[in-house]
Amino acid sequence: MQYKVIKNVPNHVKLQDKGTSKLWPEFMFHDLVSNANWLKLFELFPEVQFSLMANDEIIGVANCLPYFWDKSFEELPERGWDWVLEKGINDKLNNIKANTLNGLQIAVNKEHQGKGISSVIVKEMISIARDNGFKYVTIPVRPSLKSKYPLIPIDNYIKWERKDGLPFDPWLRVHVRLGGKIIKPCHKAMYIPGTIAEWEEWTKMKFFETGDYVIQGALKPVKINLEKDIGEYIEPNVWVLHEVD
Repeated sequence: MQYKVIKNVPNHVKLQDKGTSKLWPEFMFHDLVSNANWLKLFELFPEVQFSLMANDEIIGVANCLPYFWDKSFEELPERGWDWVLEKGINDKLNNIKANTLNGLQIAVNKEHQGKGISSVIVKEMISIARDNGFKYVTIPVRPSLKSKYPLIPIDNYIKWERKDGLPFDPWLRVHVRLGGKIIKPCHKAMYIPGTIAEWEEWTKMKFFETGDYVIQGALKPVKINLEKDIGEYIEPNVWVLHEVD
Protein backbone atom coordinates (compact mmCIF):
# COMPACT_ATOMS: atom_id res chain seq x y z
CA MET A 1 0.00 0.00 0.00
CA GLN A 2 1.29 3.45 -0.92
CA TYR A 3 1.08 6.13 1.75
CA LYS A 4 1.06 9.90 1.49
CA VAL A 5 1.87 12.24 4.37
CA ILE A 6 -0.30 15.34 4.66
CA LYS A 7 0.83 18.36 6.68
CA ASN A 8 -1.82 20.85 5.59
CA VAL A 9 -3.21 22.26 8.84
CA PRO A 10 -6.84 23.13 7.92
CA ASN A 11 -7.44 19.75 6.27
CA HIS A 12 -5.63 17.97 9.05
CA VAL A 13 -7.81 19.48 11.77
CA LYS A 14 -11.00 18.42 9.98
CA LEU A 15 -9.82 14.93 9.09
CA GLN A 16 -8.14 14.36 12.43
CA ASP A 17 -11.45 14.91 14.19
CA LYS A 18 -13.21 12.57 11.77
CA GLY A 19 -10.53 9.92 12.02
CA THR A 20 -10.13 9.70 15.78
CA SER A 21 -13.50 10.57 17.30
CA LYS A 22 -14.51 6.90 17.58
CA LEU A 23 -11.17 5.69 18.93
CA TRP A 24 -11.35 7.17 22.42
CA PRO A 25 -13.96 6.88 25.18
CA GLU A 26 -15.97 10.06 25.67
CA PHE A 27 -14.31 11.06 28.95
CA MET A 28 -10.94 11.32 27.18
CA PHE A 29 -12.19 14.46 25.42
CA HIS A 30 -12.52 16.29 28.75
CA ASP A 31 -8.91 16.59 29.87
CA LEU A 32 -8.58 20.20 31.02
CA VAL A 33 -5.02 20.74 29.76
CA SER A 34 -5.84 19.28 26.36
CA ASN A 35 -8.97 21.35 25.87
CA ALA A 36 -7.14 24.54 26.84
CA ASN A 37 -4.18 23.95 24.54
CA TRP A 38 -4.99 21.54 21.70
CA LEU A 39 -5.63 24.08 18.96
CA LYS A 40 -2.35 25.81 19.80
CA LEU A 41 -0.57 22.80 18.29
CA PHE A 42 -1.82 23.78 14.85
CA GLU A 43 -1.00 27.45 15.39
CA LEU A 44 2.50 27.01 16.81
CA PHE A 45 3.72 23.67 15.39
CA PRO A 46 1.94 22.97 12.07
CA GLU A 47 5.07 21.38 10.63
CA VAL A 48 4.92 18.42 13.05
CA GLN A 49 1.22 17.60 12.73
CA PHE A 50 0.49 15.09 10.02
CA SER A 51 -2.02 12.66 8.59
CA LEU A 52 -1.38 9.47 6.65
CA MET A 53 -3.42 8.98 3.49
CA ALA A 54 -3.88 5.85 1.37
CA ASN A 55 -6.23 5.52 -1.61
CA ASP A 56 -7.66 9.00 -1.00
CA GLU A 57 -8.57 8.11 2.60
CA ILE A 58 -7.10 9.33 5.88
CA ILE A 59 -6.07 6.18 7.72
CA GLY A 60 -4.03 7.63 10.57
CA VAL A 61 -3.03 10.85 12.28
CA ALA A 62 -0.20 12.02 14.51
CA ASN A 63 0.23 15.09 16.66
CA CYS A 64 3.59 16.20 18.01
CA LEU A 65 5.34 19.15 19.58
CA PRO A 66 8.99 19.92 20.31
CA TYR A 67 10.30 20.85 23.75
CA PHE A 68 13.56 21.37 25.61
CA TRP A 69 14.90 18.68 27.94
CA ASP A 70 18.42 18.58 29.42
CA LYS A 71 18.04 16.04 32.22
CA SER A 72 18.07 12.26 32.28
CA PHE A 73 14.97 10.83 30.63
CA GLU A 74 14.53 8.81 33.80
CA GLU A 75 13.49 12.12 35.38
CA LEU A 76 10.60 12.80 33.00
CA PRO A 77 7.62 13.96 35.11
CA GLU A 78 4.71 11.93 36.43
CA ARG A 79 2.28 14.34 34.73
CA GLY A 80 3.41 12.97 31.38
CA TRP A 81 0.96 13.95 28.65
CA ASP A 82 -0.46 17.05 30.37
CA TRP A 83 3.00 18.23 31.37
CA VAL A 84 4.65 17.90 27.97
CA LEU A 85 1.80 19.67 26.16
CA GLU A 86 2.16 22.66 28.47
CA LYS A 87 5.97 22.47 28.40
CA GLY A 88 6.24 22.52 24.62
CA ILE A 89 3.87 25.47 24.27
CA ASN A 90 5.56 27.44 27.04
CA ASP A 91 9.00 26.76 25.57
CA LYS A 92 7.84 28.06 22.20
CA LEU A 93 6.24 31.20 23.64
CA ASN A 94 9.37 31.93 25.70
CA ASN A 95 11.74 31.35 22.76
CA ILE A 96 13.40 28.34 24.40
CA LYS A 97 15.01 26.28 21.65
CA ALA A 98 13.66 22.74 21.60
CA ASN A 99 15.91 19.70 21.34
CA THR A 100 13.40 16.84 21.67
CA LEU A 101 10.25 15.91 19.76
CA ASN A 102 7.29 14.50 21.66
CA GLY A 103 4.49 12.43 20.20
CA LEU A 104 1.16 13.36 21.76
CA GLN A 105 -1.17 11.26 19.68
CA ILE A 106 -0.82 8.44 17.19
CA ALA A 107 -4.17 7.15 16.03
CA VAL A 108 -5.20 4.69 13.33
CA ASN A 109 -8.75 4.44 12.02
CA LYS A 110 -10.36 1.29 13.35
CA GLU A 111 -10.91 -0.29 9.94
CA HIS A 112 -7.17 -0.07 9.29
CA GLN A 113 -5.88 -1.28 12.63
CA GLY A 114 -3.77 -4.43 12.69
CA LYS A 115 -2.15 -3.65 9.34
CA GLY A 116 1.10 -2.13 10.54
CA ILE A 117 -0.08 1.46 10.05
CA SER A 118 0.98 2.47 13.55
CA SER A 119 4.56 1.44 12.78
CA VAL A 120 4.51 3.58 9.62
CA ILE A 121 3.34 6.58 11.65
CA VAL A 122 5.99 6.11 14.34
CA LYS A 123 8.68 5.86 11.65
CA GLU A 124 7.41 9.08 10.07
CA MET A 125 7.49 10.78 13.46
CA ILE A 126 11.12 9.73 13.93
CA SER A 127 11.88 10.96 10.41
CA ILE A 128 10.36 14.36 11.20
CA ALA A 129 12.50 14.54 14.34
CA ARG A 130 15.60 13.76 12.27
CA ASP A 131 14.71 16.41 9.67
CA ASN A 132 14.37 19.00 12.43
CA GLY A 133 17.67 18.10 14.08
CA PHE A 134 16.22 16.40 17.16
CA LYS A 135 18.14 13.45 18.63
CA TYR A 136 15.26 12.03 20.64
CA VAL A 137 11.54 11.35 20.44
CA THR A 138 9.57 10.86 23.64
CA ILE A 139 6.03 9.56 23.82
CA PRO A 140 3.74 9.20 26.85
CA VAL A 141 2.16 6.01 25.52
CA ARG A 142 -1.39 4.94 26.36
CA PRO A 143 -1.09 1.12 26.39
CA SER A 144 -3.81 -0.23 24.13
CA LEU A 145 -4.92 -3.20 26.25
CA LYS A 146 -4.47 -1.70 29.73
CA SER A 147 -8.19 -0.83 29.88
CA LYS A 148 -8.92 -4.57 29.98
CA TYR A 149 -6.89 -4.81 33.19
CA PRO A 150 -7.87 -1.64 35.11
CA LEU A 151 -7.18 -3.13 38.56
CA ILE A 152 -3.58 -4.07 37.72
CA PRO A 153 -1.02 -1.35 38.59
CA ILE A 154 0.62 -0.03 35.46
CA ASP A 155 4.04 -0.69 37.03
CA ASN A 156 3.17 -4.40 36.90
CA TYR A 157 1.40 -4.29 33.55
CA ILE A 158 4.39 -2.93 31.60
CA LYS A 159 6.47 -5.88 32.81
CA TRP A 160 4.15 -8.45 31.25
CA GLU A 161 5.87 -10.21 28.34
CA ARG A 162 5.03 -12.74 25.69
CA LYS A 163 7.06 -15.92 25.26
CA ASP A 164 9.28 -14.14 22.72
CA GLY A 165 10.27 -11.56 25.34
CA LEU A 166 8.36 -8.68 23.74
CA PRO A 167 5.81 -6.67 25.74
CA PHE A 168 2.36 -8.16 26.13
CA ASP A 169 0.76 -4.85 25.21
CA PRO A 170 0.51 -4.44 21.41
CA TRP A 171 1.18 -0.68 21.41
CA LEU A 172 4.24 -1.00 23.61
CA ARG A 173 5.34 -3.87 21.39
CA VAL A 174 5.21 -1.63 18.30
CA HIS A 175 7.56 0.84 19.93
CA VAL A 176 10.00 -1.79 21.19
CA ARG A 177 10.18 -3.43 17.77
CA LEU A 178 11.13 -0.04 16.30
CA GLY A 179 13.91 0.41 18.82
CA GLY A 180 11.96 2.31 21.46
CA LYS A 181 12.91 1.99 25.11
CA ILE A 182 10.32 1.78 27.86
CA ILE A 183 11.53 4.32 30.42
CA LYS A 184 8.92 4.23 33.19
CA PRO A 185 5.25 4.85 33.92
CA CYS A 186 3.94 8.38 34.31
CA HIS A 187 1.17 7.78 36.82
CA LYS A 188 -0.54 11.17 36.48
CA ALA A 189 -0.37 11.66 32.73
CA MET A 190 -3.87 13.13 32.40
CA TYR A 191 -6.34 14.55 34.91
CA ILE A 192 -10.03 14.47 34.00
CA PRO A 193 -12.47 15.82 36.61
CA GLY A 194 -16.20 16.21 36.20
CA THR A 195 -19.45 16.47 38.11
CA ILE A 196 -21.40 13.29 38.83
CA ALA A 197 -23.90 14.28 36.15
CA GLU A 198 -21.09 14.72 33.63
CA TRP A 199 -19.56 11.34 34.42
CA GLU A 200 -22.97 9.69 34.15
CA GLU A 201 -23.39 11.29 30.74
CA TRP A 202 -19.87 10.35 29.57
CA THR A 203 -20.13 6.73 30.74
CA LYS A 204 -23.88 6.04 30.42
CA MET A 205 -23.71 4.70 33.97
CA LYS A 206 -25.44 5.63 37.23
CA PHE A 207 -23.48 6.25 40.42
CA PHE A 208 -25.49 5.70 43.60
CA GLU A 209 -22.67 5.83 46.13
CA THR A 210 -19.17 7.11 46.66
CA GLY A 211 -16.40 4.74 45.59
CA ASP A 212 -13.99 3.62 42.89
CA TYR A 213 -15.62 2.47 39.65
CA VAL A 214 -14.31 0.45 36.72
CA ILE A 215 -15.27 2.43 33.62
CA GLN A 216 -15.16 1.09 30.07
CA GLY A 217 -12.06 2.46 28.35
CA ALA A 218 -10.37 3.71 31.53
CA LEU A 219 -6.93 2.38 32.42
CA LYS A 220 -7.68 2.49 36.15
CA PRO A 221 -10.80 3.04 38.29
CA VAL A 222 -12.51 6.41 38.44
CA LYS A 223 -13.01 7.93 41.90
CA ILE A 224 -16.61 9.03 42.43
CA ASN A 225 -17.47 11.27 45.40
CA LEU A 226 -21.19 11.98 45.67
CA GLU A 227 -20.80 14.20 48.72
CA LYS A 228 -18.48 16.57 46.83
CA ASP A 229 -20.25 16.04 43.47
CA ILE A 230 -17.06 15.15 41.66
CA GLY A 231 -15.63 12.26 39.71
CA GLU A 232 -11.88 12.19 39.12
CA TYR A 233 -9.87 10.13 36.68
CA ILE A 234 -6.07 10.23 36.75
CA GLU A 235 -4.73 8.31 33.78
CA PRO A 236 -1.39 6.51 33.85
CA ASN A 237 0.73 6.35 30.70
CA VAL A 238 4.19 5.00 29.91
CA TRP A 239 7.17 7.11 28.89
CA VAL A 240 8.83 5.62 25.81
CA LEU A 241 12.04 6.94 24.26
CA HIS A 242 13.27 6.64 20.67
CA GLU A 243 16.80 7.69 19.78
CA VAL A 244 17.05 9.23 16.34
CA ASP A 245 19.87 7.76 14.23
